[in-house]
Amino acid sequence: MTGPVRPEDADVTDYVGLLDVDERLGTRVGRRIVLGLMGAGAAGIIFGRPIQEKTAQVISGVPGLNQLPVGGRWRIYTVTGGLPKRSQADYSLRIHGLVDEELTFSYEQLLELEPTHLTKDFQCVTGWRVEDVKWTGIRLADLLDAAGVQTSATALRFFSFDGIYTESLTLAQARRDDVIVAYSMLGDDITRAHGGPVRLYVAPMYGYKSIKWLESIEVTDEVVPGYWERRFYAVDAWIGNSNGRNDNPV
Repeated sequence: MTGPVRPEDADVTDYVGLLDVDERLGTRVGRRIVLGLMGAGAAGIIFGRPIQEKTAQVISGVPGLNQLPVGGRWRIYTVTGGLPKRSQADYSLRIHGLVDEELTFSYEQLLELEPTHLTKDFQCVTGWRVEDVKWTGIRLADLLDAAGVQTSATALRFFSFDGIYTESLTLAQARRDDVIVAYSMLGDDITRAHGGPVRLYVAPMYGYKSIKWLESIEVTDEVVPGYWERRFYAVDAWIGNSNGRNDNPV
């Protein structure tokens, strides 16, 4: 399949794979079930947690589908059908492109930098929200300042070590105080299922902007649309003001 893919036209090979939160590989599921989960997520925002728990009970009985990937109210998505793995000891984050000095940070070096602590919601574009999540990480702006952003730069491109997923932000968006390179969430290290050991967290935008399994950041002279943005999702994914949704802002 070539060219952009609209969500309603997506084949299972182009859509998210759903996985158990215990990180065992789950069965890839068909378009009808995936779109049903998206609808259930929207219902969860309207009616709250009870309907999501009821949905979990129903979905768990679907033949060939693992337990609905809900941890609290989280759902775990991947575009590769598997969960990439990298230990803290093997992890590194590269910052390159239009910078004065290309930098590479180990996991331990990130922990040595001044941390930023946030308690903010995580809102998925499919409708579900987890409230008051505790996040800890490094302001993305601080990492950019350390590398030295050149005057011709206007945007960033992010790469996941899953080998497929990419994302984008403008420099102005990236320099917000509520945009961090996170290494802790929910009061603990970020798990493999949640995109650890290090992921991006972009508080005011829908979850697909908060790229999991973050491997490198390229400073660029233009916005390069990311994985879902090439499939008709909004590039500027402000919560409540994009993607045809009216969720409360974070």
